[in-house]
Amino acid sequence: MIVDDPTAHRSRWHWRTLDNAAGGLALDLGLYAVSAAFAAITAVTSTLLPHRAWGAVAAVGYLLATLTVIAQLLLRRRSPTSRLTGLPARWAVTGLAWATTTLLPLTWQSIDRAGGRTDRAQEEVLVVEQAGSRLLEHGTPYLGPDAIAALPPGEQLMGYTPYQPGMAMFGLPRALLDTWWTDSRVWFAVGTALALALAVAALRRTPATTGEATAGQATAAATHRRDAALLRGVQAATVLPICALTLATGGDDLPVLALCLLALAFAAADRPGRAGLAVGLAGALKLFAWPVALVLIVWGLTRRAGTRVAVGAIGLPIAALLPALLVDRDALTENVLRFPLGHGLVTSPAQSPFPGYLIATALPAGRLIAAGLLVAAGVAIAVRLARRPPRTAVATALICGYGLLAAIALMPSTRFGYLLYPLALLTWAPALHRPDDTPTAAVADEGSGRTTSG
Repeated sequence: MIVDDPTAHRSRWHWRTLDNAAGGLALDLGLYAVSAAFAAITAVTSTLLPHRAWGAVAAVGYLLATLTVIAQLLLRRRSPTSRLTGLPARWAVTGLAWATTTLLPLTWQSIDRAGGRTDRAQEEVLVVEQAGSRLLEHGTPYLGPDAIAALPPGEQLMGYTPYQPGMAMFGLPRALLDTWWTDSRVWFAVGTALALALAVAALRRTPATTGEATAGQATAAATHRRDAALLRGVQAATVLPICALTLATGGDDLPVLALCLLALAFAAADRPGRAGLAVGLAGALKLFAWPVALVLIVWGLTRRAGTRVAVGAIGLPIAALLPALLVDRDALTENVLRFPLGHGLVTSPAQSPFPGYLIATALPAGRLIAAGLLVAAGVAIAVRLARRPPRTAVATALICGYGLLAAIALMPSTRFGYLLYPLALLTWAPALHRPDDTPTAAVADEGSGRTTSG
C-alpha cells in the first residue's frame, strides 16, 4: 500500500488552492502586476543599458496584461462561465504578454543595434555571433589560448566562447548577413518558440486515459487541470521576468531551457528516444543541460529504455564536440573546461552573491570549500538516483529542478539569471502529470510519499 506524506498533501493543496483561485486569474494578476513593477524598477535603476531599455518597454507590456486580467476578473464576477475568462483566453493573454514584454523589446533592440547603437545587446550576443563567424571561417568556434593571450587585456574576456559548439549555429546568420533579423537573439527566440510549441503539442497529445482508469467527466476535469498546469509552465518559461529579460537582452539560455522542457514533455508522453534527442540538442548548446540528460537517462533505465535516451542525450553533444576537437583541441579545452573552472587567462564575471560565491571569496581556501560542498550535493543527488530512481517525468523534473537550484547556489562563479532553469523546471513539473494519475500515485511518483508492502 502507499502511505502518503501529510505534509506533502498540505503543500500540494495550498498550491492548488492558490493556483486555482478565480479560475487561475488571481495568480495571473499577481504574476503580471509584480512583473510590471520589476520591469519599471529595472528601467530606472539597472546599471546595464540593455536591461534599462528592456524594462522601459516591458513595463508597459506587463501593465497591459495586468489591466486585461483585471477586466477578466470583473467579467468573471458578472458572468462566471464567460469564454473571455476561461483557459483559452488566459492563453491569449500569455501570448500577448510574451509578444509585448519579450519579442517587442528584442526586435526593437536588434533594430537599434543594426542601426549602430552599441548599448543594445549583452556581451553573450556578441560572443555567440563571433563564434558563428569563426565556425564559418576556421571550422571551430573557439580561439586558442595563444590567440586569446594576443588580444588586448580588455578584450581577452570576449575572446572566450564558454559554450558547447552547437551554440555557434545561432551566430551563423549574422556571419552571413549583417542586418537586424540576423541578430542571434532573434534566432534564440525562434528556437525557444519552436521547442515550447512542440512540448505543448506533445503533452496535449498524451492519452487522457489508460485502460479504465477514469471515465468521461473525470477525464475531462483531469485534462483541464493538466492544461491549466501547462499554461503555468509556459508562463514560467516565457513571461516570467527572469526569462523575458534574458531572451530580450542576451538569450542564449532560453533555447537550452526550452529543449530541456521539450525532453521532459517527451518523457511524459513516453517517447524516450525523442526525449534523448531533445536533451542532447540542449547539451550540444550548453553544459547546463548535461545534468538534465543524466537524470533522464536514469529515468529511461527504469523503463528499459536507457539506451534509447542515451543515444541522443550523449551522442549529439559528442558529435558536436568532435569537429572542434579535431580542428583545435587546445582551443576547445581552454574555452569549455579551463575558463568555466576558473583557470583561464581571465576570470569569469559571473559573480552573483549566492552562498558558493560568498564562501569562495570570504573564507580561507573558500573556493575549495565551495567546490567540496558542490561535490557533496552532487553525491547526494547521485545516491538519490541510485536508491530511488525517478519513474515518472514529474519526478525527473523535480530532481532536475532542485538539483540545479543546489548547484547554482553552491557554484563559486554563477549568475542570478541562471535561476531561470530551476524555476521553469519546477513550474513545468505539474504539467507532466498524466491526466489519469490518481492523487496517491502522483505523490508516490514525486517521491513525496513512501511505499510499503502490506
